[in-house]
Amino acid sequence: MRFMTRRDFLRTGLAAGAAVAVPAASGRAAGANEAIRLGLIGCGARGNVLLSHFARIDGVRIGGLCDPDQRRLHSAGERFANAKRWVDLREMLDDDRIDAVVIASAVHWHALATIWAVQAGKDVYCEKPMSHNLREARLAAAAVEKAGKIWQHGTQQQSDPMRADIRRFLHEEQALGKVLSVRANRYAIRPPIGKRDAPLPIPEEVDYNLWLGPAQDMPLYRNNLQYDWHWDWNTGAGEMGNWGVHILDDVRNNVLPGNVGLPRRICGGGGRVVFGDAGQTPNVHFVYFDTGSVPVVLGLSNLPAEPGSRQPSPHTGPASGYIAYCEGGRLECLTAPWAPGQAAAFDRDGKPIRQFSGAGGDVRHERNFIDAVRSRNAATLNSPIRTAGDTTAWCHLANVMARAGRPFSRAEAGKVDDPSGHWDGVLEQMAELLRTHDLNMESDALRLSSLLTVDSATEQFIGPGSEVANAFLKRTYRAPFVVPTVASAHNRGPFPCA
Repeated sequence: MRFMTRRDFLRTGLAAGAAVAVPAASGRAAGANEAIRLGLIGCGARGNVLLSHFARIDGVRIGGLCDPDQRRLHSAGERFANAKRWVDLREMLDDDRIDAVVIASAVHWHALATIWAVQAGKDVYCEKPMSHNLREARLAAAAVEKAGKIWQHGTQQQSDPMRADIRRFLHEEQALGKVLSVRANRYAIRPPIGKRDAPLPIPEEVDYNLWLGPAQDMPLYRNNLQYDWHWDWNTGAGEMGNWGVHILDDVRNNVLPGNVGLPRRICGGGGRVVFGDAGQTPNVHFVYFDTGSVPVVLGLSNLPAEPGSRQPSPHTGPASGYIAYCEGGRLECLTAPWAPGQAAAFDRDGKPIRQFSGAGGDVRHERNFIDAVRSRNAATLNSPIRTAGDTTAWCHLANVMARAGRPFSRAEAGKVDDPSGHWDGVLEQMAELLRTHDLNMESDALRLSSLLTVDSATEQFIGPGSEVANAFLKRTYRAPFVVPTVASAHNRGPFPCA
């Protein structure tokens, strides 16, 4: 199932009236020999890495830097002294000297920054995941298509030539026969983020109104403002949106046959256990995706194998990646977006029959975006908006399963009829992990959804349990930072914002 297009979106009636006219574009399309001037939105660690990659590409100039955190803005400005600096991204977007923007802010800003940028005539490179929730992904996609702009997702492994080799091997050569099932993994240790008795003081150098943007103004009880926003539902999408998006993007684009969009049905659960910190998002997560053809089961954990261990949780296959089980054997792939990938194919007896070595996607992915900006041909992008929308939707659906579920029940989990056996396998491994931490799988600390049906036309759950789950597919915004209900309104609020 493909991601909903703008035409589909309008036909469903979700446009509800007035499609908002896009304002006259203030950006310009750079010619083949002109420098492309980039503006960075979000000058944290990832933003600085991306600038380093883009700066290595001929014909690219770093023209602007934007961050509501003055310390980060100053630090990035020392590296790129000729770049203009802004605290408010709206001022950057109004500057005709910026041709394209790189969005490396916190996740809760990704969709709105995308919409405002394309409305202002800018092309966009956006870090993953492309949105804070599923509905935003649809609205951002509609805005990009309406504006006719170039937009690339930060799933850089798709520009590693190894991925194309795997696609050919599995689907054109059909060297292992039909793909039967997939086991996907993300098992890596993360530390707790702390839990304060009093709310975290916001540094004076941070314009907190602009930092929050669309998110609600709530007291923070973690130790750090930056980065750990990932583990707060108000601003992040958890490990599923942080790393799960890379794994699922690999599975969707390189392993599943045909153009699989949203899953037909999904069941999953998880919780935040052991840490006792201020985080909200799961540090153990397990999901079953029914695609209608190839079942996909994903296991994810941030806990060590046992207290004090430096080894990740028990799992089958690579700690970060997937196993594609096929009629004639299996293919195992390690997904490490910043490093060259590795994969190997085995026959039914476990004998290695082919090795795959990646070259890495860094710089290649950014160059792929710049080439498309010059050619104005979005079809050449390796991570375009529709692909990003579907992959991000899988992550958001998985998160909903952990949020909308009831206390974990092994009997309820057993209602999932997974012929591959991966669902039972990942649950047994999770149960083993929790036992080492003196926890019972069947506890209020873990949630589990029922097997829910996804209506691909409306991108909502239908049937029993859908009402609770659908409430997590969107969010309430803090004015004036409201994602437009239709990607056609120039909804940027009072400007400048105090």
